[in-house]
Amino acid sequence: MAAAEAALVRELTDPLAVVGIDEAGRGPWAGPVVAAAVILDPARPIEGLADSKKLSRKKREALFPLIMERARVGIGEASVREIDRLNILKASMLAMRRAFADLDAGGRPPELAIVDGDHTPELPVPAVPVIGGDGRSAAIGAASIIAKVTRDRIMAELDLIHPGFGWAHNAGYGTAEHLTALERQGTTGHHRTSFAPIARLIAGAPVETEPAADEVAAE
Repeated sequence: MAAAEAALVRELTDPLAVVGIDEAGRGPWAGPVVAAAVILDPARPIEGLADSKKLSRKKREALFPLIMERARVGIGEASVREIDRLNILKASMLAMRRAFADLDAGGRPPELAIVDGDHTPELPVPAVPVIGGDGRSAAIGAASIIAKVTRDRIMAELDLIHPGFGWAHNAGYGTAEHLTALERQGTTGHHRTSFAPIARLIAGAPVETEPAADEVAAE
């Protein structure tokens, strides 16, 4: 806790030295997990940054180009195959490492990473976990927006290739609509077969929708 508080203070006093990292897509039944790394520029402030889950889709889409224009941003993802091979936690850490590596080389190198949650990836700089970081850190909040919007766009593209699952609006979460389509159409190469509901479905066992999946997908 003390380390997290110190890291948040460092972000406030020396924001160019701190990169915020977050991911989107740990819980869905389908699609990649996407991470973003963001270094905010105090000379180019962005109003309205917050945890992506607390913002409407319209607000996230409006903030996305501002963050991309005014901040240093890196984006990384881990594929469904990597999720199934590694597990979702390790795949999330991999996506975060890729996001950090994707940061442009221009500007001051980051000296510290603050990561939403209670796990951190192995990085070239010290990394500090911050529970609820997407609501406590502007940089992590910005990263959560970039990761969420990027992943939503990926799922919307996949929805055009595999219609019927509702991915353009449920983002691959285990909604009733998604489950009905799975029972009717079967799985695709974008479904996470290591996830219990998909594994049960493939085995012919009964599957229930995820608790609050519809609410999460609507965020």
